[in-house]
Amino acid sequence: MARVAVPWWTMRDHFQSKEFRGYVSSTHFWGPVFDWGLPLAAFKDMKASLEIISGHMTTAFILYSAIFMPFAYRVQPRNLLLMTCHRTNVMAQSVQAGRYLLYYGGSAEAKARDPPVTAAAAVAAATSPGSQPPKQA
Repeated sequence: MARVAVPWWTMRDHFQSKEFRGYVSSTHFWGPVFDWGLPLAAFKDMKASLEIISGHMTTAFILYSAIFMPFAYRVQPRNLLLMTCHRTNVMAQSVQAGRYLLYYGGSAEAKARDPPVTAAAAVAAATSPGSQPPKQA
């Protein structure tokens, strides 16, 4: 029983410490937490139609995260949460860029997998609850 209780007490003491409360109430913590919205949105968009992918924005996100990933590691104290967020964003946006290049680069296979959706069908599907997916054009 003591083997289980000792790590629990240690973790509880760490979470109640002044240093941990200072970390959680700083921008060193909350900045990366909110920055996780970028890769999470990219993961969500991996199931969406290829027409919504912006090549310019995807490239900008890849460059942004690639540039600031080393910075997050080099600052003192190191911000590993931010570095992990940027690394995940580079990977997610790279997948989106690959999908974009396959679709707009002329790959007949990618276009056959995800044919274009008309704007009217997309709006109708988004606004009507419980409706079927829009008919493909």
